[in-house]
Amino acid sequence: MQCPLLYRFRVIDKLPEAPSAAATRGTVVHAVLERVFDMPPGQRVAPRARAMVVREWERLLAKRPELAGLFRAEGPDEPGVDEERLAGWLAEAEALVERWFSLEDPGRLEPAERELFVETRLESGLRLRGVIDRVDVAPTGEVRIVDYKTGKAPGPRFENEALFQMKFYALVLWRLRGTVPRRLQLVYLGSGEVLTYDPDESDLRSVERKLVALWEAIRRATESGDWRPNPTRLCDWCDHKARCPEFGGTPPPYPLMIQPALPVELPEQARPGAAEPSP
Repeated sequence: MQCPLLYRFRVIDKLPEAPSAAATRGTVVHAVLERVFDMPPGQRVAPRARAMVVREWERLLAKRPELAGLFRAEGPDEPGVDEERLAGWLAEAEALVERWFSLEDPGRLEPAERELFVETRLESGLRLRGVIDRVDVAPTGEVRIVDYKTGKAPGPRFENEALFQMKFYALVLWRLRGTVPRRLQLVYLGSGEVLTYDPDESDLRSVERKLVALWEAIRRATESGDWRPNPTRLCDWCDHKARCPEFGGTPPPYPLMIQPALPVELPEQARPGAAEPSP
C-alpha cells in the first residue's frame, strides 16, 4: 500500500536494509513494555521500567551484534563505540518508556496476551498473520487490541491509514474467535497521545475486501514484474532510493519469470468491424 516497488525490493528481491536507530529503539522499548508485566502489579513503576532499557538493549545486541555499528565512533582516531551518542539514544528510549506511564497504568492492567502471534485463512484462501503487542480482555469478555508506537500520532487526515493495521488485527481475531474486538487502541509514546477506535462487523468486512483486492494486485504484479514506485516524503528515508527509477536509479534484474499477458477476448459486438446491435 505504501509503495509497490518497495514491496518488491523487500519481499521478492530480498534486498538487505541497514538497521536504523529509530527502529532499534522501538524494538527495545517494545521489549521493556512487554516485560513490565512480568513483575507484580505493585512493582510496575516508571523507575523500574526505565532501568530495564539498558538490559533490553544489551540482550538485543547479543542477538544482533551488527547493531553496534549504529553508534560506531567516527574518525580514524576514535575506534569503538561513541559512548555519548549511545547514552543519548538510551536516554531517548527511557523517556519513551516513562511517558507510557502517563498514558496507561500498568499496575491496574493484566493483559490476556502479549506479543500474540495470530494467523487465519479467509474464505478466499488468503492467509493473514501478524503479531499483536497486547490483548486485554475485560471481565465482561470485551476485547481490546493495543499497539505501541514510538513515533508521534498522525494528524486527522492520516488516522485511517494508522488504524488499518489495527483493523487488520481485529479482522484476524474476529475470524479466529468469532467476536469483534470492542476497541482498538494505538498508544503513541512519541507525542504522548492515544488513538482509539471501536470497530463493527461492516468495518472488518470492508478491510477483508480491501485485503483480497490488495493481494490480487500483488499477484498480478508478481506475474508481470510491473511494480510501480509511489513517491512520498518517506522516500528520503528509503534504503533503496538509489535503485528507484523516480530518482534516476535502475532496479536489479527481476528474479522471477514474467508471465506473458493473455489476450483479452472482446465480446462479439465490441470487436472491430462488428455490426451495431439493432435497437
